[in-house]
Amino acid sequence: MIINQLQKNIPNGWQLTKLTDVGVFSKGAEISKEQLSESGHNAIRYGELYTRHNIKVDKIYSFISDEIIPLTKKIKYGDILFAGSGETNDEIGKSATYLLKEDCYAGGDVIIFRPNNANSLFLAYFLNFGEGRKKLRELGQGQSIVHIYKSDMEEIKLHLPSLPEQNRIVSVLETWDKAIENLNKKIEIKKQIKKGLIQNLLTGNEVVKLGDICDIKTGKKDVNEGNPDGKYPFFTCAKDNTYSDNYSFDTEAILIAGNGEVGNCLYYNGKFEAYQRTYVLSNFKKEVMYVFPYLKYFFQNQINSQKQMGAMPYIKLGMLKNFEIKIPKDSKEQKKIANILTTTDKEITELEKKLSIIKNQKKFLLNNLITGAIRTPESMKIQT
Repeated sequence: MIINQLQKNIPNGWQLTKLTDVGVFSKGAEISKEQLSESGHNAIRYGELYTRHNIKVDKIYSFISDEIIPLTKKIKYGDILFAGSGETNDEIGKSATYLLKEDCYAGGDVIIFRPNNANSLFLAYFLNFGEGRKKLRELGQGQSIVHIYKSDMEEIKLHLPSLPEQNRIVSVLETWDKAIENLNKKIEIKKQIKKGLIQNLLTGNEVVKLGDICDIKTGKKDVNEGNPDGKYPFFTCAKDNTYSDNYSFDTEAILIAGNGEVGNCLYYNGKFEAYQRTYVLSNFKKEVMYVFPYLKYFFQNQINSQKQMGAMPYIKLGMLKNFEIKIPKDSKEQKKIANILTTTDKEITELEKKLSIIKNQKKFLLNNLITGAIRTPESMKIQT
């Protein structure tokens, strides 16, 4: 790919184009919440375009029966669907390309655009992130509910690259999308493997109470202790730690949120600070890296179950002390199991790091390709 050094505002060769010159607009109809069914024909309602779908519609969440079909509007593969209503300008005009082969039907307040001389995926990217997104936001009308109208969208003019360049841009982005999809699948497989390992390996022949195999304290600091630029991790009851200028603990520990993200378990070894409702487990008499995944899975599941019943606003000390753990009597077996689970965790972490890098690469490419800051060479081979 070649950096376009001559670009100022409009990329070389990109032409001012009216959307109606490259496609046709239409409007969805009907499909209220009451008209949905558990199965049947694919359907899309406008709210799903900014809550469920991102650029692509490749999964369906709503269905309608045969009786509703005559009342609504059929869409087909490659159609771009816009949210005609929303609560904010960020939601209005959000769009996604329908990429399923099955028939589908668009509800009211869905605006449909059927390209006939443009790459629909390129337009979906361009209209969500490029020059088109700004213009769509400007068309939003209303206060509590914002609307955008088909008649206004028919007047939109955009600077678009040629169809061959659109195809090349989509090919690049799809290459990164496939890499992201493959990594997500690998991560999910690894997580399922880990879940299976936990269920099969954390089944020791000795039952001990957590309070008998470690010291359990709470931190002493309030939230004002936090400083994002501090030197030491500060574990509160949030999902992720912040930092502090000071530390009260210097040890290997498991930290459990007593309220907030109640039950959330973290492991840390070193100097740190802790919030007054964060439990600090230390001085373990059993292998800590066996105990940690046990708590993270079994204790966390118990907490989540109680939270769902509305009975878990916080954890009491007695609940932790009396929590029972099944553990092998042999310390060597404990360490062996811990090593297996730790290795699996490291593999997942490495895949997640790689995924983050790939996502950032795609974000960079997306921002630059759809603005023409980076141009694709005409000789580039299109991925199919």
